[in-house]
Amino acid sequence: MLKIYKNLKPFLPAILGILILQTIQAMANLYLPTLMSDITNNGIMMLDVSYIWRTGGKMLLIAGGGVLCAILASFLGARTAIGLGRILRNKIFRHVSGFSLREFDQFGASTLITRTTNDIIQIQTTTILIFNMMVSAPITAIGGTFLAYSEDKSLTVILACALPLIGLLIGFFAARGIPLFKKVQLKIDKINLVLRENLTGIRVIRAFNRIDREEARFDEASRDLTNNYIKVNHIMAFMMPGMMLIMNLVTLSILWFGAARVDQGTSNIGNLMAFMQYAIQILMSLLMLTMMFIMIPRAQAAAERINQVLGVRHDISDPKQPAHADKMAGYVEFKNVSFRYFGAEEPAVSGITFSAKPGETTAIIGGTGSGKSTIVNLIPRFYDVAEGEVLVDGVNVRDLSQQELRSKIGLVPQKAILFSDTIADNIRYGKEDATEEEVRHAAETAQAADFITGMKEGYDTMLAEGGLNLSGGQKQRLSIARALVRRPEIYIFDDSFSALDFKTDAKLRAALKRETQDATVIIVAQRVGTVMDADRIIVLDEGKVAGIGTHKELMEHCGVYREIVSSQLSEEELA
Repeated sequence: MLKIYKNLKPFLPAILGILILQTIQAMANLYLPTLMSDITNNGIMMLDVSYIWRTGGKMLLIAGGGVLCAILASFLGARTAIGLGRILRNKIFRHVSGFSLREFDQFGASTLITRTTNDIIQIQTTTILIFNMMVSAPITAIGGTFLAYSEDKSLTVILACALPLIGLLIGFFAARGIPLFKKVQLKIDKINLVLRENLTGIRVIRAFNRIDREEARFDEASRDLTNNYIKVNHIMAFMMPGMMLIMNLVTLSILWFGAARVDQGTSNIGNLMAFMQYAIQILMSLLMLTMMFIMIPRAQAAAERINQVLGVRHDISDPKQPAHADKMAGYVEFKNVSFRYFGAEEPAVSGITFSAKPGETTAIIGGTGSGKSTIVNLIPRFYDVAEGEVLVDGVNVRDLSQQELRSKIGLVPQKAILFSDTIADNIRYGKEDATEEEVRHAAETAQAADFITGMKEGYDTMLAEGGLNLSGGQKQRLSIARALVRRPEIYIFDDSFSALDFKTDAKLRAALKRETQDATVIIVAQRVGTVMDADRIIVLDEGKVAGIGTHKELMEHCGVYREIVSSQLSEEELA
């Protein structure tokens, strides 16, 4: 947790203020029993009303000051804890934003969400508790012990017997509870994973009538978390009664032996009342520390999980002195490239060599799992190659800054991702300062203008999360418009026409040819009809290049390509 609390440096003045306020509050609480003893011994016993009023007034002022200090300390503590949470959330978000796709795969989205939300809330809650007790509880416990000893040395033996018992009780429950608290966070990850899969895959679940199965999965994850919480609460359920039992036994012992000493004349009622107040303050301070010990193990588990994320060193980072690719525009070249996914036994692609030039369309085709999407993910450096080089504009992508590299690329991913915003802003996501005219032109080129203008609010129509209020083809066309509005040097279409009908596909490709005539176009497709007119077709088979050439050349020399074509086109179409 120390690494986490290093982020409190901006709040050092507030923390200093909390320390001062809590010290004043603790001193005020410790001084009140002394005044109560004076009122009892000197005011009530001697029937001195004026003394009672004077001392009572002091008590009210001191108590009021203590309350004010406690309120201010709590306010500053809450603000500081919330500020720490904000800093941690921002750090995690920025750090995760720099993850490579391999690092995302390593953690998974569900656990990253839990660590950014639930884990940080645990740390915030514990931090508030620590700030409220870190000074006042120890000062009250230690100072109260000394003052209780000064009031009555004999009765202090009762506290000397009780304190070790409380320490043993806290140690026992902390040792049993810490491992369970660590498990709780993992169980929350599991629930988050199942819930996320259910929400995103609701259409598939309903289509295959698997609602009962998913309910059972969620019930299992929920029951697992519940059982773990029950184990924790079984342990903690004995802690508070145990503490209260010790406190009540201490109170009873003080009253029993203290009354005997008052009866014998070796003590007086004022001292007994003061001792009782000190004992209660000491025990309440220990009770607060016990509450802190309950929370700290869970916060410690959360802190470890956050540090795991922040401790990841990025696979993909900018070079210290990035190169600039300003001599050429739109050139892409692969030189003997090989790449293997994390944990995979075999490379996804190996020995890939080809080049793509401005003004040309390069198509990549192959069977499922042949490595088509892997190749296009290496161009914007979502992954780093294991062997070989990927060059953009004549410069190795590892030597370019990620911002400069990706500013040259307009990518349309295989899965169309849209955001819960207006259609215009989703298109403008490709170019933040795009004018209304540029947005409309991009939509027209992407064959999206017709369905957009058919909507009640047109380009100002709000999209649901993930664009759920659009069809698959509409989402693909908006994704294409988003890339077009950027007017990049390199266009990458990763199977971006699969949801389009043949008529729309043909119109879109004709419009794209006019729009991208000076740029490099790389198309990944399953349909032969989409790639037939490309200047260069790369045929992949099991991660290797099976052939490169035009449609006519490949039909003559590449058996893999002929198999793909014959599986999609009839003899009449081939003729």
